[in-house]
Amino acid sequence: MPAPATRRLALVAAGVAALLLVAAGGYGPHRDELYFVLVGGHPAWGYVDQPPLVPVLAHLWDGVTGGHLWLFRLPSALAAGATAWLAGLVARRLGAGAAAQVLAAVVVGLAPVTLAVGHLVSTSTYDLLVQVGLLLLVLRALEAPRWWWAAGLLLGVGLQVKTLPVLLAGAVVVALLVAGPRHPFRSPHLYAAGLLAALLWAPNLLWQQAHGWPQLELAEAIAAGGSGTSTGLVELWATQPGLVGPPVGVVLAVVGAVRLARSPGQRWLLVTWVVLAVVVTATGGKPYYLAPAYVPLLAAGAIDVVAWAGRGAARVRRSVLGAGLVVGAVVGAVLFLPVVPAAQLHATPVVDVNYDAGETVGWPALVDAVEAGLAEAGPGAVVVTGNYGQAGAVARWLPDTPLHSGHNSLWDLGPPAVDDAPAVVLGYPEADLEAWCGSLVEVTRVDNGVDLDNDEQGRPVFVCRDPVGGWSARWPELRRLG
Repeated sequence: MPAPATRRLALVAAGVAALLLVAAGGYGPHRDELYFVLVGGHPAWGYVDQPPLVPVLAHLWDGVTGGHLWLFRLPSALAAGATAWLAGLVARRLGAGAAAQVLAAVVVGLAPVTLAVGHLVSTSTYDLLVQVGLLLLVLRALEAPRWWWAAGLLLGVGLQVKTLPVLLAGAVVVALLVAGPRHPFRSPHLYAAGLLAALLWAPNLLWQQAHGWPQLELAEAIAAGGSGTSTGLVELWATQPGLVGPPVGVVLAVVGAVRLARSPGQRWLLVTWVVLAVVVTATGGKPYYLAPAYVPLLAAGAIDVVAWAGRGAARVRRSVLGAGLVVGAVVGAVLFLPVVPAAQLHATPVVDVNYDAGETVGWPALVDAVEAGLAEAGPGAVVVTGNYGQAGAVARWLPDTPLHSGHNSLWDLGPPAVDDAPAVVLGYPEADLEAWCGSLVEVTRVDNGVDLDNDEQGRPVFVCRDPVGGWSARWPELRRLG
C-alpha cells in the first residue's frame, strides 16, 4: 500500500474549500436553500421529498449564522473539500502513489458536479461526500472486515441525508456477487453492518410508510419531468462527461474504466458503475445520481495518467496535463460558480448549462411583487404559493406574513386558518385560480431586473378573494409534488 500523500491532499482539500468560499456569497440563496430553512423549522422524521437531516440542520445553522450567505454555505464548501480528500484516499487504496493521489483529488475537487453541489447547501452536497466515503470504507472492509461496521454507520447516517446511497449500496452488493471478491458474504461483520444501517434508516422509513410512501410518488414525478433538473434519456447521457469535467476528467474516467476492467480484484468498482447506470437509466433518474460511482474510475485513471506523464517527453506531457486541468477548472468555475455578473447572465449560456444558477437570482424582486399584492389585498391577507422557492423567499423577507403552499412538504402544514381570507397567490395556472376564486385580479408580474429567463421571471401575482368553498375545501387541489 503506497504511503498517503497526507499533506498534499490536505492542501488540495483546503484549496477546493477556499475556492468555494470565495464564491459563496455570489448572487443569492437558491430555492432549495430557502425551502430547507423554512421546512426544517417543522422537524419531522421525514419529508415527502427527502429525509430530515439536511433541512433540520439548515434551519438551525441559518439561525446561528443570521442569514449570512457566506457562513451558511461554509459547511458545504468544507464537505466538497473533504470529498476531494477522500478521492485521493480511494486512489491510494487502488495502488496510487502520491502524485496520482493528488491528481485524483484535484480532478474530483474541481469536477463540475463537485463545484455545483459544493457551492450550495443541498442534500447532494453531503450525499456525494457520504457515497465517496462509503466506497472508501468498502475498499478497507475488503481487507479488514471490521471496517464493515464503519460502512454501515456511514450508510445509515447518509440515508437520513438522501435516499440515493441505498442504490449505491445495492449496486456494490450486486457487483461483489458478480465480479468478486465474494469472501465478504461469509463475514458476519457485513450483515451486522447492514442491520446497523437499517436501524439508523428505520425512523425515516417508518415516517414514509405512515404517510403512504410519498417519496416514491415524488420519484415518479421527477422521472416524468416534474423537476427543474429532470432530464430525458438523451440528455442524461449527453451530460455525463460534464459531471467529471472535460478534458482531463473524461480521460481519467475512460482510462480508469479500462484499468479496473483488467484488474480482477478491483473490477467490482467498474461493475458498480454499470449496475448504477442501468438503474438510473431505467428509473429516469437525474444525471448527477451517477457522480459518486465515477470517483473510483477517476482514481484508477490517475495512476496510469501520472505514469504516462512521467515517460518520454515528460515536461511536455506534464504541461499538457496541467493545461488540461487549468482549462477544465476555468470552464467549471465560470459555469457552476457565480463568476459572471448577474446582470450579464442572460447574455451567456451559463443558465442553459447550469439550471441552478438561475434559481439564485431575483428573489428580492419576487418578494417586492408579493408586497404589492399584499397592499392590494388589504388587511388579513395571506400568501399562497405554488412552489417552495416562492414560499421560502416570502418566509425569509416577509417573516410576519401568514404563508401557505401546496408544494411538497409545505402542503402538510395546511391551508389558511381563516377559510375565506383574501390571498396573494402565485405559482398556480390562471385557469385553476379562476375556478378556485370568486374574484381574481392580477396585480403585477415578477421582474428580476436583469432580464434573466429563470423559473420566476414574468410570474403573475394575483389577489384571490372569496375562495369557492373556502381554502380548506380547495386545499387538496393545491397539492403538488416535484
